[in-house]
Amino acid sequence: MILLRRLLGDVLRRQRQRQGRTLREVSSSARVSLGYLSEVERGQKEASSELLSAICDALDVPMSEVMREVSDDLSLAELAQSAASEATTAPMRPLLGTVTSVTSVTSTPDERITIKAPKKSAEAVDVVAA
Repeated sequence: MILLRRLLGDVLRRQRQRQGRTLREVSSSARVSLGYLSEVERGQKEASSELLSAICDALDVPMSEVMREVSDDLSLAELAQSAASEATTAPMRPLLGTVTSVTSVTSTPDERITIKAPKKSAEAVDVVAA
């Protein structure tokens, strides 16, 4: 099962780390506790729309950009989940205009799947799969 809260947390963490900012800095600016922000980034807590707006404002990133990145990660996760469940090696249709293939899919015992796709940033995406 793909958890949206985990994908959202991963995107928020990447945005914060790209800026070289600490959890403390962002939590203070967003007026949310450091512990709660940490739980949101780790996908353990669902962020309300108000909280998400405050975090995006603190990161100076439009919420639409965050949600677009979550959508892209979700598409990759669905692609990987589909590939993992299919026994055949039939060619897959790309779900995103910029992604034409998945370069690798690895999993761990705690059901985290890492998907590496050819992207400009070459970042890996972690998702939870059933």
